[in-house]
Amino acid sequence: MPKISIVILTHNSIEFIKACLDSVFAQDDQGFEVIVVDNGSKDATVDLIKKNYTRVVLIENKENLGSCRARNQGIEISKGEWILTLDCDIILAKDFISQLIIKTETLPSDIGLIQSKILKVDRKTIYSTGIFLSSIRRFYDIGKGKSDNGQFNASKYIFGVCSAAALYRRQMFEEVKEDAGYFDERFFFLVEDVDLSWRAQRKGWRAIFYPNAICYHFGNSSRLPQYMRQYLCFRNRYYSIKKNEGMINYMLKVFPVLIYDLPRFIFIIIRHIIKAPIYKINKIFKKSIILEIDQ
Repeated sequence: MPKISIVILTHNSIEFIKACLDSVFAQDDQGFEVIVVDNGSKDATVDLIKKNYTRVVLIENKENLGSCRARNQGIEISKGEWILTLDCDIILAKDFISQLIIKTETLPSDIGLIQSKILKVDRKTIYSTGIFLSSIRRFYDIGKGKSDNGQFNASKYIFGVCSAAALYRRQMFEEVKEDAGYFDERFFFLVEDVDLSWRAQRKGWRAIFYPNAICYHFGNSSRLPQYMRQYLCFRNRYYSIKKNEGMINYMLKVFPVLIYDLPRFIFIIIRHIIKAPIYKINKIFKKSIILEIDQ
């Protein structure tokens, strides 16, 4: 049984996937399995994987089912004690896996999520060192955009992990799994890692940042238009609050709603009317504009 199962998502990823998989198979510790879930690529991504990476277990979806469903497909067939989720545009440092394995052997039993140090491809700018959740329930990638000058070289507890390159304990996954999956498939794309981290905390699991596991991220390999990203981030943030805290509790915080959320909501609605009618967005994601989530 592998110590770690690596689950990688692809969708028209021909310009990224080779560098990603090459960095995976160049690791100085090979105690892992690799599962690639392709979300209906129309380019040569699948052919490249089949021809050059025979170790890969490949799941081929006929259409784009979203990052949540695709990750869940990979997790469901994985065998490792730990599951590493990777975006297709991630490149791992050569000792990335061995550093994670070393860390897992000394962890307290309540640590269920490990955040690696994710740098941008310039190898000097922080992309994420974990997720921070503010008092008004905004979430941020810790350190994003800052130069890495050693200020993020200490391991620490954090609210949650960025799924672009994060390690999850299988036991934690099984305990927080919902009817909608490990990652909530109703989110489709974006904010699902915040929701999962929040659910894990509610079950008593903790997350840590581990700076010795370093990787490099191109970013926005999905090529999703900015106005759609804004819409999904806004929508999914509220879904996550409703699930994990309850909207009544949040709405009692009148100040953040009036000062931050209302103007942002109006801006997003206006931008969507200009950029794309609601029916077009719904057709793309095959979802209703209103998502029903059970309390």
